[in-house]
Amino acid sequence: MRLARVIVVVVLAALASVYVVAGAPIALAVFGVQVLYLLKLRTWWLLATQAVLVYTASVAGGVSTGILGFLAGSLLLTPAHRDIARVLAPFVVASAALIDAARGGATTDATITMVLVSLVVFGLTRLVERAGEMHAARLSLAAAAVAAERLRLAAELNDGLGRSLEVIVEGGRRALAEPDRAGEVLASVTATARAALTDARAASADYRATSLAPELVTARAMLDAAGIAVEVRGGHTEPLGPGGALLANVLREAVTDVVRRGTARLCVIETSEQGDEQGDRVRLRVLDDGHRTAEAPDFDGLRLEEAGGTLTTGLSSTGRFVVEATLPRGPSAEAAPSEAAPSEEGAGEAGAGDARAPEFPADRRRRRPLPKLTSDASYAVSVTVLAAVLVGFSVKTLLQLPGALVIPAAACLAVIVVMQLRSVNGRHMVALTVMAVLTYAPIPVFGPVWLGAAGFLAGPVLLAFPWRAAWPTVAAIVASVAGTGMLFGLPAPVLANSTVSALVTGLVVYALLRLAQIVKELQAARESLARSAIVEERLRAARDLHDLLGHSLAAILLTCELARRLKCPRERIEEIAAMAEGAWADLRSVSGEQRELSLAAEVESARTVLSAAGIRVTVEPVELNLPAEVETVLGTVLREAVTNVLRHSEARHCAITMRADERGLRLRVRNDGVSAGKTRRGSSGIGNLTTRLAALDGRLASHVDGDRFTLDACVPHRAPVPAQM
Repeated sequence: MRLARVIVVVVLAALASVYVVAGAPIALAVFGVQVLYLLKLRTWWLLATQAVLVYTASVAGGVSTGILGFLAGSLLLTPAHRDIARVLAPFVVASAALIDAARGGATTDATITMVLVSLVVFGLTRLVERAGEMHAARLSLAAAAVAAERLRLAAELNDGLGRSLEVIVEGGRRALAEPDRAGEVLASVTATARAALTDARAASADYRATSLAPELVTARAMLDAAGIAVEVRGGHTEPLGPGGALLANVLREAVTDVVRRGTARLCVIETSEQGDEQGDRVRLRVLDDGHRTAEAPDFDGLRLEEAGGTLTTGLSSTGRFVVEATLPRGPSAEAAPSEAAPSEEGAGEAGAGDARAPEFPADRRRRRPLPKLTSDASYAVSVTVLAAVLVGFSVKTLLQLPGALVIPAAACLAVIVVMQLRSVNGRHMVALTVMAVLTYAPIPVFGPVWLGAAGFLAGPVLLAFPWRAAWPTVAAIVASVAGTGMLFGLPAPVLANSTVSALVTGLVVYALLRLAQIVKELQAARESLARSAIVEERLRAARDLHDLLGHSLAAILLTCELARRLKCPRERIEEIAAMAEGAWADLRSVSGEQRELSLAAEVESARTVLSAAGIRVTVEPVELNLPAEVETVLGTVLREAVTNVLRHSEARHCAITMRADERGLRLRVRNDGVSAGKTRRGSSGIGNLTTRLAALDGRLASHVDGDRFTLDACVPHRAPVPAQM
């Protein structure tokens, strides 16, 4: 915003300099008052001071009435009694016309000049203010977008998973109240819990699908842990839409293959965007130097072709193995079911529900685009002010031409104005070339009146080139005006006025063009920030769905299965009801309500759940006073580790240990019962934990040793303090 204010101050100084050159040093005081207005020091006494200054200069000093434009612009900017100020502004315009008429001068030309000055003063100042407001409002817009997304997530999840939890709680109560029908009721509750777990994992995959960022974090962590140097070059913008899930799967498989081979020294991950006749596409490339042949990893089942994408593998000319996948930014809705389908972690439960189990609404499975953010009118206002000023300058030029030349001159000026407006959207060399031709070629026909068109050329030149090249070019343009004026034999005062006016016009045009660009950039930036905040909120919901609610539902499902095998399942049914209440709390957390976990409570919960599954548990906890965020993250790690033990092993023993030293706290979960040679696709749960730990500068590592699997989480918490017993 500092650049915008500097631009406006320079333009205001340039406008005031025109009157200083004309012999009115009082214009410096007018400039000073206008700077105070720019700084939002706006009072009636300051406005009165400016009125005294401009009327003294115009009436007593004989200065052009254009200086009254400063007062008219300030009246339009006055916040107090705005209606009165806007009524007074036309009277200032009328007074300018009366003063010029009394002098016997060109009333129309002077009045247009005064109106243009007021438009420039008002437009530039208002644009700076609006840009500042947009910049200040960017965070509140992001917060509002996140709040709206949380409400949508809450309504969506409560409608699906919330009803499932209600059925589970009600079923537990019925089983306790009707022991004779406990088996039948538990069968229904088990089916509901299984369907809810599948839906929770599908929803987690759905929310994660809009972003590739979590998988990039996971990939870097995996490669770092394997001792492989990694370079990540992100060149895409998010959200990606449904294609994010497919690209994430490709990235998981490619990185898993690199780690499994163990021969690579460097892995490069690149993302980029490109456009072709089929529309915008996102490209993912994974390169490594560990392959000696063109043998590719197994990408069967990813089905990129069905989503309109491509997948190629092979050795490059430099000997690196390349995996390249491209996808449209918005795959068709038909691709959504395969993308949103449960990952390997939920495959075992898929399809196991019954007709009585609540389901998500039918449209829950469809990808929902990010909400359309409200467009701001500031950009349209900025372009309107620019167009008005350009037209005003053009009318001033036309008024000085003989009638026969007005139509061809108007046509030339119309083309110049259009080219100027095109300059708002970027650097257009063709437009600059056309403006340069129309600036100099008509001079022999239209005469010295056309010298003012050089100002129209100077503004876009300042915008299109770096300042080291732009300012010498502008200096050459201004010099050409002076030189041409001398060839026409213009008097010295007129020549000086024409030269200075060309420079001032260029600065005004540049300022309006640049501020219009700034407003547009700020609008795009704040919408991008809001969209990024929404993506982050969806990723948070995906992590909590998988790590918190997924764990609770998995524990409920396990307890239901155990209760069905017992003759007197009352105790287990009571546990189910208690777990369902805890799952309600997890659901509220997913919906945006912050919830802190107790590491001690999670340890006891892990002991209970594993013991209920017939797994011997040994726990070596260290009692520490830890920050709440550390306890929450490590508690979440423990939940995910226990879930993996139950779902991906035939464990007989599980050891949970915690060690504290000067480097921080290390949590280790180690279990046996891992099938030899059995591999899994990349786990979104491990990716979630990696992301959570990375927020605390922590690390996650895992490895398989024979039939034993170890998960290590380390948080660099300084100076652990033993808890007081």
